[in-house]
Amino acid sequence: MNINIPIAHVMTREVVSVTPSQKLLDVKHIFEKKKFHHHIPVEEKGKLKGIISLTDYLYSIKDASLDDDDEVYQMLLAKDIMRHNPVTMPSSSTLKEIAEELGKGKVHAIIIADDELVKGIVSTTDVIRYFLKN
Repeated sequence: MNINIPIAHVMTREVVSVTPSQKLLDVKHIFEKKKFHHHIPVEEKGKLKGIISLTDYLYSIKDASLDDDDEVYQMLLAKDIMRHNPVTMPSSSTLKEIAEELGKGKVHAIIIADDELVKGIVSTTDVIRYFLKN
């Protein structure tokens, strides 16, 4: 098995993202309706600004209902719950480098970005699936 392959062979290229000014309702809909990593990059004018994890989202809604009309979904914006300075690695990274970073246990997804431009995202699940296939 070649663990020195470019991360492009493992990462998800079609990334679902939001802007800092989008309402929490949009984040809610992504988590409910999209099949993806449970980490949403926050981008503005093509540049990475932060990341929202499913955990970040769940903490922000606390006792809210699932009803779209609940005020928390209208009041809060993506920038209110996003984590600034997410872990990123360049698209030139190898699977080994990504696995080493994920193996530290501090994050469960890494945004692949060059000069703050998002190229993809890779999660622990992606890495595990690769190892199981190969």
